[in-house]
Amino acid sequence: MSIPRLKSYLSIFATVLVLGQAVAAQAVELPDFTQLVEQASPAVVNISTTQKLPDRKVSSEQMPDLEGLPPMLREFFERGMPQQPRSPRGDRQREAQSLGSGFIISSDGYILTNNHVIADADEILVRLADRSELKAKLIGTDPRSDVALLKIEGKDLPVLKLGKSQDLKAGQWVVAIGSPFGFDHTVTQGIVSAIGRSLPNENYVPFIQTDVPINPGNSGGPLFNLAGEVVGINSQIYTRSGGFMGVSFAIPIDVAMDVSNQLKSGGKVSRGWLGVVIQEVNKDLAESFGLEKPAGALVAQIQDDGPAAKGGLQVGDVILSMNGQPIVMSADLPHLVGALKAGSKADLEVIREGKRKNVELTVGAIPEEGKELEALPKSSVERSSNRLGVSVAELTEEQKKTLDLKGGVVIKEVQDGPAALIGLQPGDVITHLNNQAIGSSKEFTDIAKALPKNRSVSMRVLRQGRASFITFKLAE
Repeated sequence: MSIPRLKSYLSIFATVLVLGQAVAAQAVELPDFTQLVEQASPAVVNISTTQKLPDRKVSSEQMPDLEGLPPMLREFFERGMPQQPRSPRGDRQREAQSLGSGFIISSDGYILTNNHVIADADEILVRLADRSELKAKLIGTDPRSDVALLKIEGKDLPVLKLGKSQDLKAGQWVVAIGSPFGFDHTVTQGIVSAIGRSLPNENYVPFIQTDVPINPGNSGGPLFNLAGEVVGINSQIYTRSGGFMGVSFAIPIDVAMDVSNQLKSGGKVSRGWLGVVIQEVNKDLAESFGLEKPAGALVAQIQDDGPAAKGGLQVGDVILSMNGQPIVMSADLPHLVGALKAGSKADLEVIREGKRKNVELTVGAIPEEGKELEALPKSSVERSSNRLGVSVAELTEEQKKTLDLKGGVVIKEVQDGPAALIGLQPGDVITHLNNQAIGSSKEFTDIAKALPKNRSVSMRVLRQGRASFITFKLAE
């Protein structure tokens, strides 16, 4: 063999050796979950519930006529017909059963799970790792965070270690244990995809997003870090098919334990409340408010006599931080406010009329039911035309009182033009234009005449009692 060919073979061999060592090193670095699962599984429980449903009558047309049949045939058909359970009073009843997961957080039997797992249950059964079943008592629930606290009778029960969800970072390995489709102690793994996720109608939970496979029955089960500590409660998935699609969400354990402690001590959960309606700051809104980049929570509406109103917060303020914590997305604000207790102080940094300002206010307690602004009464007052392509009218005193406004104009007609393009409708109330409050139809027309061209302009619109800022541009 020639020397050049020998050198070529040696080079190839060296390359293969290096690649093999790299693959082996990578394999060594992959986590081994066996010890974690072995230690944690005894404290993970299966939860089933029973709900009594009203009797569903079966019509005579659905029931076969068994009269006149020989005894043997009649007995055969009766055995094949479904029998409904009877209540202690002898009434026919049907039962609906649901299945989920949970985990023990104290040796005397306190268990955390999801509220939706046990909602409307008449009976809750907890099956432990040794297959024994115990009836659970519902201590309390919090639908806003989807957390429920249960209690079973026991002592020296296995308990899970609790971690700190605030220390989680995207890319970390996590493990779920639960009962998908009733298969007890099923283990799945993945990574943290993101933290602090907000979901529609879930304003008070900064969810942990993972790619851990979660399916029906996993709800309420624990999410672990590699140290075997619970960092979340598996709660929801995003799906178009009804099954797992790579996006699942967990309630941070820090949030869940705060809820649990409040349920245990008082039976209900208290959350901070500002009394504002906020919206996201997009690129156009940022430009119209003079911000360097899209960030913060734009105050679109303020509850009358609420904490924000009493503290001096104003419509059009863009909240950039609260108690030193930045508000990057508008959804960050409810998470931070909700974590405060009523009576706590909140120091807000805001942008108002292009200038930074600090507003300090006292956080209130979130009401059981928020006040809804009433729909706008009809009005028949003088019209005023303008360059936006709308005809407007001034609000009556009764309308101002109903909507808790000091000024504004109501749209009577939308013509062809910018207003139609941005979706304005008759009945909409315009309270601010180009960051200026509207006191009358004349002010609205004057401000509209002076609007800049080819630059984002903001407009605050009230529709059916709900306020929001929208933006548009006037062409040359």
